[in-house]
Amino acid sequence: MESQARGGTRWRRFGLVMVPSVAATAAIGVALSQGALAASFAVSGQQFKVSVDRLDGEGFVQYGAMVTPAGGEERPVAVSAFDHATINNLCQSVVLPVPFFGDVTVKIGAGSDPDNPVEADNLFIDLEQLNADATFTNIDIGVAADQTTKGPTPEAGVLPGSFAQQSDRAVLNDVRQTAWATSAGTFKLSDLSLSLHRGANECF
Repeated sequence: MESQARGGTRWRRFGLVMVPSVAATAAIGVALSQGALAASFAVSGQQFKVSVDRLDGEGFVQYGAMVTPAGGEERPVAVSAFDHATINNLCQSVVLPVPFFGDVTVKIGAGSDPDNPVEADNLFIDLEQLNADATFTNIDIGVAADQTTKGPTPEAGVLPGSFAQQSDRAVLNDVRQTAWATSAGTFKLSDLSLSLHRGANECF
């Protein structure tokens, strides 16, 4: 529910709370773009939404895993991983509850120019829900997760012999997904924009 305006004092409180969050988001974006972050980190207690017009991925693998959000219980996720991906019109949003102020949406956009898409290498996405139109090339369904030969090597902790699928290429259009985490060796965000919106103003 969107909060009502509360005057200048509340806005100052909002600024004090949000400045560190925005700074951290910017720092993460820079670190990802320079390949400085690994694909292993503590998962926050909040999901985020991502929409994409088109994701064209080379070397695809998908398998099951578990994540433990901060302050929560262990949850199952589907990990989608790509050796390399180009992404058109990326939108990422998360709604943050700010004390004494209400909800604030942090929204990131990139790759709006079809000739200058977002590019990612060694990309891992921990998904809880995915909707898209998908086309796979040379797909293998039912591969043992620890025996995959396409896409990035599955992260540590995957149960040997558990179900996985892989393909040489995966093309996803009109993507709508809810995720717990995304990581990449490199993440080139062309035409990056970051904006704050009062209340819930998500990508979808």
